[in-house]
Amino acid sequence: MPTRDEALAMLTAPGSPFEITETEVWGETIRVYPNAPRSLRAVWESTSQHGDIPFLVFHDERITFTQAHADVRRLAHRLQAAGVVKGDRVAIGMRNYPEWVIAFWACQSIGAIVVSLNAWWIGSELEYALADSGATALLIDGERYERVRGEMLSRLPVTYVLVTRHDGELDAGHEGWSDVMAGTDPESLPYVEIDPEDDSTILYTSGTTGVPKGAVGSHRNHVTNITNTVFNGALQMVMAAPPLDSPPAEATPAAAPARTIALWTFPFFHIAGVTGICVVTATAGALVTMYKFDPAEALDLIEREKVTVIAGVPAVVKSLLEHPSATGRDLSTLAGISQGGSPVPPDSIAKIESEFGGKVAPANGYGLTETTSAVIANSGAMYFAKKDSVGLPMPGTDVRVVGEDGKDVAPGEVGELWVRGPNNVRGYWNKPEETATAFTNGWFHTGDAGRIDEDGFVYVVDRIKDMVLRGGENVYCAEVEASIFEHPDVADVAVFGVPHDRLGEEVAAAVIRRPGTSVGEAELQEYLRDKLAAFKIPSLVVFRDSELPRNATGKVLKKDLKSEYTPR
Repeated sequence: MPTRDEALAMLTAPGSPFEITETEVWGETIRVYPNAPRSLRAVWESTSQHGDIPFLVFHDERITFTQAHADVRRLAHRLQAAGVVKGDRVAIGMRNYPEWVIAFWACQSIGAIVVSLNAWWIGSELEYALADSGATALLIDGERYERVRGEMLSRLPVTYVLVTRHDGELDAGHEGWSDVMAGTDPESLPYVEIDPEDDSTILYTSGTTGVPKGAVGSHRNHVTNITNTVFNGALQMVMAAPPLDSPPAEATPAAAPARTIALWTFPFFHIAGVTGICVVTATAGALVTMYKFDPAEALDLIEREKVTVIAGVPAVVKSLLEHPSATGRDLSTLAGISQGGSPVPPDSIAKIESEFGGKVAPANGYGLTETTSAVIANSGAMYFAKKDSVGLPMPGTDVRVVGEDGKDVAPGEVGELWVRGPNNVRGYWNKPEETATAFTNGWFHTGDAGRIDEDGFVYVVDRIKDMVLRGGENVYCAEVEASIFEHPDVADVAVFGVPHDRLGEEVAAAVIRRPGTSVGEAELQEYLRDKLAAFKIPSLVVFRDSELPRNATGKVLKKDLKSEYTPR
């Protein structure tokens, strides 16, 4: 069997489908796939041939590719009629409903920029993203509509609102999804020319200042991510092929490649969710989603829909594998378990290896919103061999480990991971200073500490950024601290993460009360409910009589706090 390097060279050679060439993007020379589709519109148009096979499955609802294309055409024309043109921002705020996917492809087809709204945000957080992005259209479900309707929407630049999954009356001028979908099916999409470097998405990611930043992804970014995923599958197949000089095996009918039926539990508003939409669509798969993740219901779906791939944060995968009813269920169709969003415990991989007897290929990826999902990947046999590594860089991706002096550290030493390649976004929406700080000559500073071993495998050992990774959600401490400081009884506070067996980390706060006050944990948590999304509110609040530990420059020593309050 060919080595990985041999297979890589074969697949990326001139004339191959995954040929790699150099081009200039945003003033930097990078390596790209010249044979990849030019845009996400081209990706969507290529799927029209799939006809009446299931594409979107939500509980008992099923939408075929034929129906999805008709719905996308209707919505694309309706958005244009409402004044949306290429480059306009269209915000999508929903749970993982089929409408999210339809809305995404309609926007990509007319060159509109999708602004992804975190479905867990409260009203003020939604308002910030809508105002910051300058979105002129809002496609939203009933739950989130109730958070922004009325006076809040009147303060924003939004001129068109389309609401789905809402039982009540809508405000004047707002439309219902079913009304638009009941319209005549246009024969074709509106014609729009879209280039690889045109903006495609704005996905919000919080910074250490607590102010969300909109990472601007291009069509090339997302198409590269699709191509990387397809390439990785081809790489595994080539590496598993027998040598050319091996004796011929007994002739047997060739089995057709299994169609991907993906239970996608990553929220669509995350980069991992957008990846699912793009990759599963492009490969003629089916996206299976749920209103809210429940492991017992997920097991039912795997059996009923013959799911081949599960994708989610490690906490979700762990709860599924360890659910009492998992034993004895028919999970024979599963061929892949993909985890990301937070570090994957090695024992989780060992469990997959032992319980599925090598029939299920686990996969892990390392990437961020700013790198348009995974730019380093670990899957298949090498994942079992190096369970604690995030893997090897994708074609076209370069990785450096940089010290505090801005120079590369020696091999094997720990520093900050920097990445460069066709996946990197061009920067943050309307934030030139933050963009200049995070990107240097095309290199993105990840804020993660890592190392590269002698075989080129990358390891993430810690996070430099001051954040808590709770079940795949980034919780930035400065934002939570700022909200807690607003309480009149709080004199000082430090927010940090403590280990949690299911979520990976949980949010904790060490608080010093003002003299003569008596605010308690429950009262403080209730106070924060109108200021922060629920996942950001500390589940552990400790009150200290002594000062917070600080270094000579006055910075709080959060490692000391974490050590002090982590259960032994």
